[in-house]
Amino acid sequence: MGEKSIHKRRLLFASFFTIVAGGVGFAVRGSILVDWGNQFGFTMTELGSITGGGFAGFGVIIILFSLIVDKVGYKPLLILAFFVHFLSLVVTVATVYVFNSMGREAAYWCLFSGTFLFAVGNGICESVVNPLVATLYPKEKTHYLNILHAGWPGGMILGGLLSIAFHGILSWEVLMSFFLIPVLIYGFIIFKEKLPLSEAKEAGIPYKEMFRQFGSPLLLVLMLLMVLIGYVELGTDSWIQNITGNILENPTKGVLLFIYTSALMFVLRFFAGPIVHKISPLGLLLVCSILGAIGLYILGNSTTGLIMVFAVTIYGIAKTFFWPTMLGVVGERFPKGGAVVMGFVGGVGMLSAGLLGGPGIGYKQDYFASNHIKNEAPKAYDRYKADDNNSFLFFPPIKGLNGSKVAIVKDNGTQLDGDIERWESTGKTLNENENLSALQLWWNNAEQYALEDKEPVEQAGFYGAGRALVVTALIPVIMAIGYFILILYFKSRGGYKQIEI
Repeated sequence: MGEKSIHKRRLLFASFFTIVAGGVGFAVRGSILVDWGNQFGFTMTELGSITGGGFAGFGVIIILFSLIVDKVGYKPLLILAFFVHFLSLVVTVATVYVFNSMGREAAYWCLFSGTFLFAVGNGICESVVNPLVATLYPKEKTHYLNILHAGWPGGMILGGLLSIAFHGILSWEVLMSFFLIPVLIYGFIIFKEKLPLSEAKEAGIPYKEMFRQFGSPLLLVLMLLMVLIGYVELGTDSWIQNITGNILENPTKGVLLFIYTSALMFVLRFFAGPIVHKISPLGLLLVCSILGAIGLYILGNSTTGLIMVFAVTIYGIAKTFFWPTMLGVVGERFPKGGAVVMGFVGGVGMLSAGLLGGPGIGYKQDYFASNHIKNEAPKAYDRYKADDNNSFLFFPPIKGLNGSKVAIVKDNGTQLDGDIERWESTGKTLNENENLSALQLWWNNAEQYALEDKEPVEQAGFYGAGRALVVTALIPVIMAIGYFILILYFKSRGGYKQIEI
C-alpha cells in the first residue's frame, strides 16, 4: 500500500487542524451569541436552538458519512469538508441582509442554516479523522485520539482570544470568518498528501461484520453514556461563556474563564496516555464524571469570582478526557466496527448536544429566570417577556425574557439608539425596519420604568444561569454510576483489555 509514502505526522497535524477549525468557530459563536440576541431579538431558548442545530447537524453528518468512509476513502471526504466550511460562512454572514429584507424569523433560519452547514463540515471531518488517527496509531489509540482532540480546546482558546481582542472593534461577521485560517491549513496538507486505507478495510472486514458489532450490549451501554457526555460537555460548553459572564455581570470575564478551561484541556489531553496506563480508560472516565458533577454544582452556586475560578478548574479538568477517551474505548474494544462504529458513537454524542444539551440548558435558563422574575417583579416580567412560548421535550411551555429588550434596559437604550441611527443613515425610515420600530415603540413605554426594572431583570438572568448549571450537574452523577458498573463488569472478566483485529 506504499507505507513509506504515508506521512503520519503531517496527517496527524492536518487532522488536528480540522478539529481546531471547529473549536475556533464554536468559541467565536459563543462570544457573539449575545450580539445575535441583541441585534435580532432572540430569547435564550432560540439562541440555544441555533447552537443546538449545529450540534444536531454535526451528529447526523458524522453518522451518515461514517457509513461511506471505508468505501470512499479519507481524502475525498476531507476535500468536501473544506468546501462546505467555506459555504457555511457565506450563509452565516448573509444574516444581516436577510434580517433587514425579510425580518426576524428569516434571520433565525439563516443563522440556523449557516450553523448547520458549519456543523456539516465539522461532521465530515470528525467522521474521517477519528478512524484515520486510529489507523495511523493502532497500538496507542486512546493517547493519540486525546492529542487529536486537543485541537478542540486549542481552537477554542484561539477563538476566545480573537473574540476578546476584536469584539466591539470588528463586526461579528468578520470575527466568525477567523475559523477559515485552520481550514486553509488542513486543506493545504490534505490536497498534497497521500492518505492510508482504514484499519478495518485493510484487514478486509466486510460491512456486515461492522454492523454486527451493534449487537453487543456493551456497545449500546457505551452509546448511552456518550449521549450523556454530549449533553454535559458540549451542551454546557455552548452556554458556559454566556452563563459565567451573566453570573459575573461581565461578558469579558466569561470569555476569559472559557479560555482558561480550554487551556487546561489543551495541556492535559497530551498526557492522557500515561494516565490511562495507570488507572485504565474507564477509571479515568469515572474520576472525570465525579469531578464534573462537583464542578458544575459549585459553579451554579458561585457568587464570587474566586469561587467561580475554583469551580471552572474542577469542571475543566473533568471534561478534558470525556470525548476522546470514550472514542478510544470504542476503538480498542470494537476495532472490527471500523469508521462505522466510531462514527455512530461520536454522532449520538453530537446529536445529544444539539437536540438535548443546547436547547435544554437554554430552556432551563429561561424557565428559572422567568419564574424568578414573575415572583419578584411580575410587572417587569410583563414588560420584558418574549412574545412566543418556548418548550423543550415534555416540560411545560414558558415565555422567556426577550434578549433585545434585556440588552436595552441594561444600557438604558444606548445600543438601540445606535442601531436606529445606523439604519436611518442608509436613507431609510425607521418604519421600514419592523424590528427596530417595534423595539422603539416598546421602549417609549418601558423607559419610564427602567430604573425599577433593571435590577430584577439582571437578577433573573443571574438566577436562571446558576440554577441551570446545578440541575445539569445531575448528568455526570448518572455517568459516574454507569462507569462504575462497567469497571465492575470488566473486573469480573479479568480486567479491561484492548482487542486487536
